Amino acid sequence: MNLANKITILRILFIPLFVVFLLVPFPYHNYAAALIFIMAAGTDSLDGYIARKRNEVTNFGKFIDPLADKLLVASALVSLVETGKVPSVAAIIIISREFVITGFRLLAVTEGKIIAASWWGKLKTVTQIVAIVALMLDNFPFRYIGFPFDQIALHLSVIITIVSGADYIYKNIDVFRKESGKLK
Repeated sequence: MNLANKITILRILFIPLFVVFLLVPFPYHNYAAALIFIMAAGTDSLDGYIARKRNEVTNFGKFIDPLADKLLVASALVSLVETGKVPSVAAIIIISREFVITGFRLLAVTEGKIIAASWWGKLKTVTQIVAIVALMLDNFPFRYIGFPFDQIALHLSVIITIVSGADYIYKNIDVFRKESGKLK
């Protein structure tokens, strides 16, 4: 297993630790959880950079990297629903989009097509991470000036999640059409 894939596995291993720190109350637990989440999220860029730089892109990496991202974000959202910081409808929209696009990508693979991450998909990931961190930090430092940055970030991430999902489907609808045509 190459270094990039080991870093991706590390991101997955961060998840239970992050969830425990977020959900088990002790002084400053949410700050510790946010730090672990930021470190885990940061490994996403690092593993991709290393894989490309060393020319060690693998099929395992192509599979596990997006799965690790989805597990990290989904675990954060479910945990934040549990704490009452995220409405369940927002978590359902974001997690559902991930299932739909993952299914779409699986269909594409059966056709020999790889659907790469789009600009919208990357923006979606960044806005989700920013929103999750702001929510974990209880809107610090914006709460001191009464600015609801965490809520704005969450709403923006939901909107961009929907737009990025629609963009993937629109740009790759031929994959679905080919597959649904086989069913007739």
